[in-house]
Amino acid sequence: MTDPAPDRDADSVVEAVFDAVAETAPEIRAALPGRRVESGTENASGESVMAGDLYADELLGDAITAVDGVGSFVSEERETAVDAGGAVGEGAYAVAIDPLDGSSNLRSNNAMGTVVGVYDAPLPATGRDLVAAGYVLYGPITTMVVADEGGVREEVIEQDTDGSVSRSVVEEDLTLPDDPLVYGFGGRVPDWPDAFTAYAREIEDELKLRYGGAMVGDVNQVLTYGGIFAYPALVDAPEGKLRLSFEANPIAYIVEAAGGAATDGETDILDVEPEGVHDRVPLYVGNEGLVERLETALD
Repeated sequence: MTDPAPDRDADSVVEAVFDAVAETAPEIRAALPGRRVESGTENASGESVMAGDLYADELLGDAITAVDGVGSFVSEERETAVDAGGAVGEGAYAVAIDPLDGSSNLRSNNAMGTVVGVYDAPLPATGRDLVAAGYVLYGPITTMVVADEGGVREEVIEQDTDGSVSRSVVEEDLTLPDDPLVYGFGGRVPDWPDAFTAYAREIEDELKLRYGGAMVGDVNQVLTYGGIFAYPALVDAPEGKLRLSFEANPIAYIVEAAGGAATDGETDILDVEPEGVHDRVPLYVGNEGLVERLETALD
C-alpha cells in the first residue's frame, strides 16, 4: 500500500476505517458461538486469549490494513504493530484496536465489543493524537458509537439478506445526560485503595449499579443514562488493568467529546504520556462533576 496523497481527505480515511470495522461486525458476531473457549495462548500483556479474540483480531487486521490511508495496525493481541505501508503522521494513520473487549463474557453470553482508536502519530502516543475513536457493542442490537471532531454519534449496524452491511445513524449528537443515573466500578472490592472505596460508598448511595464485566457495555450505559465508570488503581496493581492505547484513550476521547471527563485519578487520560504501546492505566470516565469529585477524593 502506498502513502495517501498529501491532500487526501482525512475524514474519508476515518470513515473508511469505521466502514471496515462495521463490515467485520456481523461476521465477528456470527462466529462467536463456536469460539467461547480459551485459545491456549497469551497476548502481549500476558493474559489468556479466547478463540474469539484471535478470530476478531485477524478479521479486523485484514480489513483495516487494507484501508488506503492506514499506515499501521496495532492490536491488544499483538506484540508489535503491523506495517500497512504508509508513513504514520505524514499522511497516514495508526489504528489501535481492542478486538473483543470483555471476551471473558463469552462463556456467560454477556455483552462485549470492539474498541477503535485512530491516531495521527506512531504508537505509543498520547490521546491528544487521536483524530477519531469508537466502539462496537455486541448487545441485543449491534451498535457503533463514533467520535470525531464533529461530535459523537450512535449507529446501528445491520446485515441485509444479500450479505451487505449498512450503518444507520440513530443519534446524531450523543451527549451525556445532565442528571447521572448509573455507575460501574471494576476490580475486586478488597483490592480497592481506601480513598476509592470511600468514594464508591458515596456513589452507591446516589446512583444505580450497572456493571457487566465489559468496559464497552458499562461505558455505553454511562453515555446513555449519565454517570461514571471506573476501573481503578488497585492495591496490588496501581497501574490498573486497562490498556492506555487500545482502551483508555479511545474511551476517554469519546466521553470527553460527549461532554464528559476522563482521568487516571490525577491527569486527563488524553494527556498521559505512554512508555510502551501496552501500558496500563487506571480509568475513570463519566459526567464531569462525578469525575471531579473522584479526583478530589483521591487527592
